[in-house]
Amino acid sequence: PVPSARHRGSPGEPRALFALPSARGPLPPPRWPVECEVIKETIEHIEWVPPQPEPFCQPAGPERAPAALGEEQGTVVYHLSTAPPGSCFTRSRVGGAPGPLSSPAAPLEGPQDTTLLFESRFESGNLQKAVKVGPFEYVLTLRPDLYTTKHTQWFYFRVQNTRRDPLYRFTIANLAKPKSLYGEGMRPLLYSQRDAQSRGIGWRRVGADVRYYQGGSGEEPAAFRLSWTAHFPHDGDTCFFAHSYPYTYSDLQRYLQALAGDPVRSRYCAVRALCRSLAGNTVYLLTITSPTAAAAKRAVVLSARAHPGESGGSWAMRGFLDFLLSAHADARLLRRLFVFKVVPMLNPDGVVVGNSRCSLAGRDPNRAYGTALRGSFPGVWHLRATVERVLAEREVVLYCDFHGHSRKNNVFMYGCDGGGAGAGPRLRQRVFPLMLSKNAPEKFSFPSCKFKVQKSKAGTGRVVMWRMGVSNSYTMEVAFGGSTLGGRSSHFTVEDLKSLGYHLCDTLLDFCDPHPAKVGQQPRREPRRPGWSRGHGDAGAVPQFQRCLSEVDVLLRQRLGRELGSGSSWSDVSPSELES
Repeated sequence: PVPSARHRGSPGEPRALFALPSARGPLPPPRWPVECEVIKETIEHIEWVPPQPEPFCQPAGPERAPAALGEEQGTVVYHLSTAPPGSCFTRSRVGGAPGPLSSPAAPLEGPQDTTLLFESRFESGNLQKAVKVGPFEYVLTLRPDLYTTKHTQWFYFRVQNTRRDPLYRFTIANLAKPKSLYGEGMRPLLYSQRDAQSRGIGWRRVGADVRYYQGGSGEEPAAFRLSWTAHFPHDGDTCFFAHSYPYTYSDLQRYLQALAGDPVRSRYCAVRALCRSLAGNTVYLLTITSPTAAAAKRAVVLSARAHPGESGGSWAMRGFLDFLLSAHADARLLRRLFVFKVVPMLNPDGVVVGNSRCSLAGRDPNRAYGTALRGSFPGVWHLRATVERVLAEREVVLYCDFHGHSRKNNVFMYGCDGGGAGAGPRLRQRVFPLMLSKNAPEKFSFPSCKFKVQKSKAGTGRVVMWRMGVSNSYTMEVAFGGSTLGGRSSHFTVEDLKSLGYHLCDTLLDFCDPHPAKVGQQPRREPRRPGWSRGHGDAGAVPQFQRCLSEVDVLLRQRLGRELGSGSSWSDVSPSELES
């Protein structure tokens, strides 16, 4: 059984106790652990969608790339000191470490010195060391998640003193995962400040000869390397590299500030403080609904950024909020039908410091939902307490936690099939993902969805919410790479990621569709036109749901490769056997 937050003094309804973005005045600045140095410059990027799809590159193959030279063969040109091994979080302050900044970058020897100047001491930045091993070749080391020695995946850093003509090679030497989408054609992201200012061009995919491979045999623990070559677009430019499109805590606060200043949207969206993080950053809770007849409404709960390095989840959440808070007829209908509880950034501390997976507790928040550690994981604890409170008042029709995936392309979901239940519950958990795959056929892969509840995932949000009574409880995984569906073989853009939020809204209406004209129809494969509206009856809901339920039944029988024997039912089939 899941320990109840209510039994440990469940908090009341979240109140605006802490600094909230207001329509006027400066934003509350992020708080950093005192070990972290932070530069004073504000880092912001423009949004941009490339006019043409950005295809995956040709994978360089499984053969091992040439061994990158080590520090002993090169010159350290950037080295950032980090928290001492074995240390833990103690206190935080605005602006991070007090006192003057150190100089982690080696100074240039003159105007002819072509050494790149590296920097990562800004919000969500991650780069610990850079070693110059050739005129235009660098070996890079990422900083593990703060107060850990693990979880090196997310990178985001700045380079200055660029040259346009040379071909540069970068090798990140201490990645943690043995498999990555970089091995299947994914490319890193580059942002040119000069191109953004003069041409309106934002983040774009770059890189040739992209390789992902295991490092030297003597390394303990085994490290993996990402290597790529790239040209910079200009001499003397300021550029950034990143693993995925950054979305910082300050980006979220700017969005919420604009929301607070909108007299229309702020009428049906209340922004409150769910709690404070360990560092004292506000974890925001949005309650979205129309003001009429709230008592009869069912609830929908959404969250994102439990894992700070999975920034695609924030862009999907941004698209969801953009649509739900719009004047579109379907958005108005959703607000009339449901009460939405949304936590757009569960782990703001991890996002601020540039972690990949952990909070400042040094552990994974998405394994902590089943524990009683209110002091270590305040965002997770208060979210669970909120869901308990909501369940006492009304049905929660859907819980969805947005994540990113580093090893599989496309978008897919993890659900919950505990086995032993009758056909109805076991098949119904698969209907929402099936409907979503029909509404987003060029992005969402139903065959990639999994529903087995593994023991190692018992503390995740989706499993704990399911055990609490939310039958449709999911993790939505958004690939760091892109789509291989519908003839596509290209990276996701920011617009692709935001569209997932719209498709989730669309599918929620299909799942609980009150429109009588939809009787007997399949879910749409094309987005609804802006002028399309729905009625208020409920004649379409059952046939729509039952049709997809029957389709799930057929799909699973095909996967099993057999018919269920006489006297057998889905309750006789193990969750393992149901997995693809």
